[in-house]
Amino acid sequence: MNGGKDESVELLVVLALFGWAAVVAAAVCGCRTLWEFLGRGIQAVWRGLGPWQTGRGDPRLTGVGGGEPAHLAYWWRQSWADALSAGRAGLRTVWSAFTGPWLNGTVKNLFRGRRPAGRPGSMPLTRFLLAVLIAPGTAAGALVGAVLATLLLGWGLVLFALLLAVVWLGWAAAVPVLRGLERGWALVRGIRARCPHPGCYAPVPLALHRCPKCQAHHAELRPGRYGVLGHVCRCGHRLPATRLAGRGKLTALCPRCEQFLPRAGGTMRVVHMPLVGGTSSGKTMLMAAMVEGLHAWARQGELRVEYATVDDQRTQTGLTQELNRTGWAHATTGGPPRALMLTVTRGRRRRLLYLYDPMGESVSDAERVRAQQYLAHTDGVVLVADVLADPKVRGLLSPADSDRANRARPSSQGPWETYQRLTGELAALTGRRSRMSVATVVTKRDVLDQLGSLPVPGAHIGEWLTGIGLDRLVRALGHDFGAARYWAVSAHAATGTGPLESEQRRAAEPVLWLLAASGLRTGPLTGSGGSAAGRLVRPRRRPDETREGRYSKA
Repeated sequence: MNGGKDESVELLVVLALFGWAAVVAAAVCGCRTLWEFLGRGIQAVWRGLGPWQTGRGDPRLTGVGGGEPAHLAYWWRQSWADALSAGRAGLRTVWSAFTGPWLNGTVKNLFRGRRPAGRPGSMPLTRFLLAVLIAPGTAAGALVGAVLATLLLGWGLVLFALLLAVVWLGWAAAVPVLRGLERGWALVRGIRARCPHPGCYAPVPLALHRCPKCQAHHAELRPGRYGVLGHVCRCGHRLPATRLAGRGKLTALCPRCEQFLPRAGGTMRVVHMPLVGGTSSGKTMLMAAMVEGLHAWARQGELRVEYATVDDQRTQTGLTQELNRTGWAHATTGGPPRALMLTVTRGRRRRLLYLYDPMGESVSDAERVRAQQYLAHTDGVVLVADVLADPKVRGLLSPADSDRANRARPSSQGPWETYQRLTGELAALTGRRSRMSVATVVTKRDVLDQLGSLPVPGAHIGEWLTGIGLDRLVRALGHDFGAARYWAVSAHAATGTGPLESEQRRAAEPVLWLLAASGLRTGPLTGSGGSAAGRLVRPRRRPDETREGRYSKA
């Protein structure tokens, strides 16, 4: 009986001790450790998401790679790295606080009969009570507090990760949306940027953009892993990544040849317009007359014409000065031509016009035509026809008219021969010749007006060409191309000193007609028949001007 009572007493004592320890543990956990550990964990997470002080370094940040001189966007990868490191720091802090200040400090002192701060108890009973009644409950309360704090902090981190995932998905979804909007906008407006520089002529879906601060070249300046609306250059300068944000204001270069591109190339439709003709057919003077004609229409308020770059203005100014000084232009030399670029605006519609003036030898055979890669982007062709070079036309001339024609320096290649060498290769390069427009411009009209052996070019140049023996050319142009119209122009009367503004405007009509095919509303400026009616009123010649000096060999 006494043994059973003793065991019951011992059991009651143990249960009482455990109950008391549970009460102490609950008090310690609910009043102290849970909130302390949770607070320290949250503070550690907050600090781990930093640094919050501007200018402080962060060893977690990846350096700028060699491919693109820009920092990866924070949301691309670094946000997850920061969240992971911050979560680890928070959980580590909770258990560090448990094992350090509490387990190895407070609890250890209590089991030794010391107070939590380490001071010994004043009496043996005090030391006994601290070791037996307070220490176990405190240890259990600290452990429970650490576990609960870990669970609560873990749930908070899971919610934070879900929120971060939603933000990341929103950022990731914005990338294709913005790219698609830009691409769709370019397709709707017919924007197909091309490099205008000789030997390149490459498509430019995305230009190289130069940082205005460190001059680094950015090949991926668009919404992507380096940023949605802006990229941060390696020098720290922020660059806009979309047209809406101002990317078009940055200096752009061709990604293939790294030469400068016009700023308008990425904001408006580009119309490629080569002038094709034999050597000495008058291409260079005709192009100068066309540019002057566009400006003449602009002076009347019908258009707004601007040079796309300073180099284009400098080129045209040099050609104008040469024409004013000598009355004729030097032959085009060198390899493939650089496009002369103009922005032409009528109403609310704008076009970036690329005018190509290749040397006449470029159409002397099929292989050379094939090397003119800019023809692959052609939207419309200006066929420069020097009819004085055609054998059939020369056979109609009297001896006096033959002398006049010789002084006009006829081309070494007639219009029909030029067309034959162009048309096949043009179809191979573009694949869409049947949908293309061709403007045929008969040059040296002031000389043609003086020839009594030929009828005067009147209101219907196509019929006039048929009448002088170039009926094959007219039939072929009408059959092979989507649309064909004809003009007769005196580039000499439209350029140099004392030019006729009416002839300048007429010289620009073929360009305006081809621009109208691209959607620019310039059709009303091209006349009804697409040709010059009546005889040309000639300007007075300077005393030192001779007939032999009127036409170039371009």
